Amino acid sequence: MPDIKPKKIRSPYLRYLMVLGGILSVALGVIGIVLPILPTTPFFLLAAYLFVRSSTRLYRWLLTHRIFGNYIRNYIQNKSISKGVKIFTLALLWSTILLSVYLTSHIPWVQILLILIAIGVSVHILSLNTTRPNNDMLDQKTDCKC
Repeated sequence: MPDIKPKKIRSPYLRYLMVLGGILSVALGVIGIVLPILPTTPFFLLAAYLFVRSSTRLYRWLLTHRIFGNYIRNYIQNKSISKGVKIFTLALLWSTILLSVYLTSHIPWVQILLILIAIGVSVHILSLNTTRPNNDMLDQKTDCKC
C-alpha cells in the first residue's frame, strides 16, 4: 500500500461528507466499468483521495480490494495499468461506443461527440505505462557466489 501521510480532516461533518463522496465515487467507478461513457479511473482516484483524508479503514479497503485494488495501486504508484486491462477497456469502450453511434444514427452531433470521447479515452489509456507481470524467478534472490 502506498505510504501516504495526508492531513486528516478534523471536522466530523466534513469527514462524513468526504466518506459519502468516496462511496459515491466508488459506485460511479463500478458503473463506469460497464458503461464506457462514465470514466472509471477518475472516480476510483477521487474515492482514494477522499478516503485517505477521512477514513483510513475505507482507504485500506479500496487499495486491498480483490477486484480493483491492484488496478488503483498500480495507477497511483506507477501511472500504469496491465496489458489485459488496456485490451479489455478498449474493446469494451469501442464496442459500446459503436453500438451507441448506431443507435443514435438520427442525431449526428451525438455520434461525433461519442467518437471524440472514445478517441480521447483511448489516447489516455494508450498513453499509460503498461504494468509488467512479476516474474517470480527473477524476483528470487539466489545464493550464487559467482
